[in-house]
Parts: sequence; C-alpha cells; structure tokens
Amino acid sequence: MATKTRRRGLLSSRIIRILFKAMLWFFAITIGWVILYRFVPPPFTFTMMGDVISGRSVNKDWMPLSEIDPNMARAAIASEDAKFCNHYGFDAAAIAKAAARNAKGGRIRGGSTISQQTAKNAFLWQGGGFFRKGLEAYFTVLIETIWGKRRIMEVYLNIAETGIATYGVNAGAMRYFNHDASTLSPTEAARIAAVLPLPKKRGAVAPKGYTKRYGNSISKRMGVVKREQMASCLR
Repeated sequence: MATKTRRRGLLSSRIIRILFKAMLWFFAITIGWVILYRFVPPPFTFTMMGDVISGRSVNKDWMPLSEIDPNMARAAIASEDAKFCNHYGFDAAAIAKAAARNAKGGRIRGGSTISQQTAKNAFLWQGGGFFRKGLEAYFTVLIETIWGKRRIMEVYLNIAETGIATYGVNAGAMRYFNHDASTLSPTEAARIAAVLPLPKKRGAVAPKGYTKRYGNSISKRMGVVKREQMASCLR
C-alpha cells in the first residue's frame, strides 16, 4: 500500500514538473515572439496561410506608419475602435454592447478593439471558441505592454486583410486606387476601413449598399477623430 502511494506521489510530481516546464516554454516562446515582432514586420500569418492553401497568391507590401497617410489611422479608429488611445487593450463597454446586439439576432457584430484584432491577426487564426479567445486576450496584454499603441497600429494597418488575398492598407490602396497608402484622401481611407470587417465580400471601388453607407459614416466620424485628437497616441 505504501509503495502504491509512493508511486502515485512520484507520478504526480512528474506531471507537475512537466506542466511547469511546458508553461515556462510557452511563456518564453510567446513573449520572445512578441518582442521579435516589436522590431520585425510579421512575415506571414495564419490567415495568409489559408489563402495560400486555397491556391491564392498573397499580395502584401509593408509600409511604416510614418509613411502611411494619417487619414488611414483616423479611419481605422473611427470605424473599429474610438477609444483606441485610451484603453489598455480591451473596451468592456463595447464588448457588452456587441453581446447585447448579437443576443437579439441579425448581423453578428464584434466588440474587439484594434489591439485585439492585431493580436489575432499577427499570432492566431480566424474563428471563435473560448480557447482562441483566451489566447487572443493573452497576446493583447503582451502587445499592449511590449509594443505600445504606435506599433500596434502600424502592424494592424499592415497585416489586416483588405481584400481577397490582399493584406495591409498599402496593398489595398494599390488594388483599389492604383496608388500607395502614403496619399489617401479621407474618402479613400474610409472606403478601405469599410472593407475591413468583411474583406472577402466587400470592395472599396464604387461601393454599394451597406458598404457605401458605412464608408460615408466613417468619413464623417474621421473629422471627429481629428478634431478631438483621438489619434494623439500615434504621434
């Protein structure tokens, strides 16, 4: 009996050691990954991999935030995350509001901040589930702590899907307007931002219906973002 108890104790200790080492490796790898992307543009994402598997050729062209027209960051804040400069990665009010809307049925809306979307796009895969959401929250805390707002916006604007197999606002500007993202009018930036929620179904050239209305709404809100200095953290 004593021998069995001892064996169980040894087994439990071994399992605890294995789990502890696995946790240490997880934190070391993920934190190192985030630190690397603080300085190096993410070369590829799981979303891009999905396009490659589907036989599509990925179109992307990194552009530093300092070269992207400020209208694009304003459009992103106006459409995706009005409190971007004031929160620490999560907007509890927006999440609760989205959950209440979704409970009523109809079009599913998210309450994710730009920080959460960047964490998902850079490190994870698309889709839901509590496990992925948990990892998203973890990476959101890391990038808010290690990157800061300016780098988060820079990565977001360069890896967000802006069309079928098209990633980043620079590639999106070339696709839709035949010029790079260094000179985007408020209307052009708003149209790209309007595409972001459903990039495989919407287009920024001659948008119609909801996309057109949404783009016009974003364009109006961009004036508020500029006037009230809601993008001040990007300076």
